[in-house]
Amino acid sequence: MTIKRKKKHPNPCSYQKRTYRNRVEHGELVAFEVRIRETDLHILAGKDLRAEASAAVFQYRSQLESYIAHHPEFATTLAPLPADPTAPPIVKAMLAAGQAAEVGPMAAVAGAIAEYVGKDLLAAGAGEVVVENGGDIYCCRRQESVVGIFAGTSPLSNRVGLKIAASSMPLGICTSSGSVGHSLSLGEADSVTVLAKDTALADAVATLAGNAVQPGQSLEPALAKARVVSGILGVVIIRGEELGAWGEIELVPLG
Repeated sequence: MTIKRKKKHPNPCSYQKRTYRNRVEHGELVAFEVRIRETDLHILAGKDLRAEASAAVFQYRSQLESYIAHHPEFATTLAPLPADPTAPPIVKAMLAAGQAAEVGPMAAVAGAIAEYVGKDLLAAGAGEVVVENGGDIYCCRRQESVVGIFAGTSPLSNRVGLKIAASSMPLGICTSSGSVGHSLSLGEADSVTVLAKDTALADAVATLAGNAVQPGQSLEPALAKARVVSGILGVVIIRGEELGAWGEIELVPLG
């Protein structure tokens, strides 16, 4: 059983070249990657915890695959599913995120894995950690950080960043796109970036808001979709030369 979101294309490559990772400045943190089937993590941590990260990915993928084997609709539905008190914690988090955002639970899979792996690494002594999973980030640092926004062919791509205060972390920072990548989006945004303490929720709401960016409409309806969800701290939407933002957002220019 594979774990992935619905794809736009029938035969996508398992791992796209994620050149945006070359722009990451890791300072004194140790950078490494963990790739297990569809899961492709770029991790910054206070020390090399590659083995611990791999073990965490295996653990959470196993939980998800086992759950999907008994509940196949979990992997395919685009609608929220009810809570399941018998499910593993990562599944419960995805179900709750799907309900809050009114989307299928797999819309939260990348953010959920990023956060659960990140928390395991902190428990293993990472000190600080950043886990990026296909543009969905769990960030827990002791210093102010800037997260760049990759928005495909938009002229604003890699030109705008989010300044994240140390006091705001840990934080989930998740991005969805209708023009980049293989994840299903029903809208035309180049990027929708959502901030929340719950990374699975940020991921699901990025999908929700991305679906609402429709041709001929302003960005306001999509921003409104995100801001009414409890727990969302901020959202940034880029479409071509347009940028819309709401919430606890501090934008900074990138060189």
